[in-house]
Amino acid sequence: MDIEYSIIAPIYNEKDNIRELYRRVGEVMNSTGKKWELVLVDDGSVDGSTQLIAELAGEHKEVVPLIFARNFGHQIAVTAGLDHARGKAIVVIDADLQDPPEVILNLIQKWQEGYEVVYAVRAERKGESWFKLISAKLFYRLIYRITNVKIPLDTGDFRLIDRKVVDVMNSMRERHRFLRGMASWVGFRQIGVNYVREPRFAGETKYPLKKMVSFALTGITGFSYFPLQLSTILGFIAMCISLVAIPVVIIERLTGSQAFLGQASTLIAVLFFGGVQLISLGIIGEYIGRIYDEVKGRPLYVLANLPATKKDLES
Repeated sequence: MDIEYSIIAPIYNEKDNIRELYRRVGEVMNSTGKKWELVLVDDGSVDGSTQLIAELAGEHKEVVPLIFARNFGHQIAVTAGLDHARGKAIVVIDADLQDPPEVILNLIQKWQEGYEVVYAVRAERKGESWFKLISAKLFYRLIYRITNVKIPLDTGDFRLIDRKVVDVMNSMRERHRFLRGMASWVGFRQIGVNYVREPRFAGETKYPLKKMVSFALTGITGFSYFPLQLSTILGFIAMCISLVAIPVVIIERLTGSQAFLGQASTLIAVLFFGGVQLISLGIIGEYIGRIYDEVKGRPLYVLANLPATKKDLES
């Protein structure tokens, strides 16, 4: 019997969550009566998660281990899972159990109704700081406004994707990946399902402020030209200020005013225009750097040899 459902969970230092993740996913998926697999992608863990995944694969035939040679990042780990998933419907879920596996049944229901992408909408987020809540809300609304692709608000990577959509996404091999944007870009019939995001089962978040900013930048530059347009707007603003300032300075000088004597006003003008230029160069540099990464043509990830499982040792 062909595999009906593939569940993909990227793993980075989640040893305290892995067995509970398998237990809850197993309960949910066994209730469907269909054949399923759990693809665990180890993203260069250093806390023992790698060996635990191998042990779990030896104990349960549904577990498919993918072990990276080093840490390549969350989005690349999900990509590897999509590359190797064999199901007709593929579900992406985090290993920290903030996305309850029980919601998968609601996603499946919408898929059976004919929808090809069913994304989970975070109606409520428990156990998160006020800063995380506000910054996330602002980010989703910002990217919704400035991108040509309308990415649903308050959604993460937790979603069900039909096989035909996954095949299209797998053909998109860009390095700086923003999968929720890619899933929206491909089109097809899509719908959201509301759910309550729970606190972490164990461990600490793998998305500190620095990674959140980098991820936001990837999403914006990957699906919008607005930053480039912003540098142009800043240039026009600076030009307009100078066009207004030039006749004002001339008139003040001709009338003998002391307002613009000395170097202070000159330094202020130089610093302002210099700042505009550096901001514009920085924005252009971000896009050029991403082009450079693309043209190198390196693989998105490297799989290491899998550690021995109990099944291997017994054979």
